[in-house]
Amino acid sequence: MKCLKNLTDQQLVRSYMDGDSNALATLVTRYKDKIFTSIYLLVKDKYLAEDIFQDVFIRIIDTLKSGRYTDEGKFLPWAMRIAHNLCVDHFRKVKRSPSIKTSDDRDIFEVLNFSEAGADQRMMADQSHDRVRKMIDMLPEDQREVIILRHYADLSFKEIASLTQCSINTALGRMRYGLINLRKMMTEKQIAL
Repeated sequence: MKCLKNLTDQQLVRSYMDGDSNALATLVTRYKDKIFTSIYLLVKDKYLAEDIFQDVFIRIIDTLKSGRYTDEGKFLPWAMRIAHNLCVDHFRKVKRSPSIKTSDDRDIFEVLNFSEAGADQRMMADQSHDRVRKMIDMLPEDQREVIILRHYADLSFKEIASLTQCSINTALGRMRYGLINLRKMMTEKQIAL
């Protein structure tokens, strides 16, 4: 019997389609942090993010079971595209776009994997991450989205361009301007991370 953790995404998808439900569980475990964090950063509500996260995997299961999955070898970008589309659908339903606001809610750090450190180091890391998150929240929506997809979801610019339906150059430009704006904010507020 093969160890599922050592299989590629493509092999796990095939195993799941052949009836091994543990293969899907392995895929969920492999990518849950990246997918959930990206959803949370876009919707800024832990419970809504959990609902959308579950919907993402319901869509994935439906697509796999119906035999419509075609992005072989590209499971994460495909899953991220589903997550992104579900977030966009949510905002369309409530007839508003994601608001750019700061949040005192630190639940995001529950899903990020930090190595064990002393209490003082954890507190400093939390404060730094909180400052960065608040600054990212102040960016224009298109710049914020690219930074989240690149740094938190670890997507390539080609994948980001496809997901946001813009050219690679536009995605790169949004990233560049987002980083320039973050640097300006850090300089203006004299923030050291």
